[in-house]
Amino acid sequence: MVHIPKLLSRIQSDESLPALARDLFVAQAEEYHQLQQRIDDVEARLRAWHKADACSRRLAKIPGIGTVGAAMLIQKTPAPEAFRSARQFAAWIGLTPKVHSTAGRVMLGSITRAGDESLRSVLVVGATAVIRQLSMRRGNAFPWLANLLKRKASKLAAVALANKMARIAWKLLVSGEAYAPRTAALPNASA
Repeated sequence: MVHIPKLLSRIQSDESLPALARDLFVAQAEEYHQLQQRIDDVEARLRAWHKADACSRRLAKIPGIGTVGAAMLIQKTPAPEAFRSARQFAAWIGLTPKVHSTAGRVMLGSITRAGDESLRSVLVVGATAVIRQLSMRRGNAFPWLANLLKRKASKLAAVALANKMARIAWKLLVSGEAYAPRTAALPNASA
């Protein structure tokens, strides 16, 4: 997105392009600027709503949720109290694995993909951002995540983290509490 204005200015100044092509690119540039203005307006409205809503601000403190994720969770969740557990909430979004069992042996499959695809997508993208920050060694909001990444592919870990984020969000929606990250227990130095 940053390079588009530079490209459009180069095209407009390039005399080797036919005049019709330059005119078409000018029309597309105008559409691009109008679309960018609409996006900026929507983002400004979203930020204003987020600042005014206490629940949205609480949810946004969960690593990987952010303003968009918090707004979607609040606006797309019918009634958080209707879910009996955080697992049921995550299953409603489509972030829990399918369970296959036979003769007392339980095997977990891929995620169910039930529920709202856009909400699930925003949570997985947020989880991917948390994993990227962890890989760049800029923090570890979820201590168990590093161990999971050693055993599983990053995309599977992102879905597992999105599941965890959804469960935390459900707890905050139902209880009204603020997010308090759990820290890993530090080993005893005297031992």
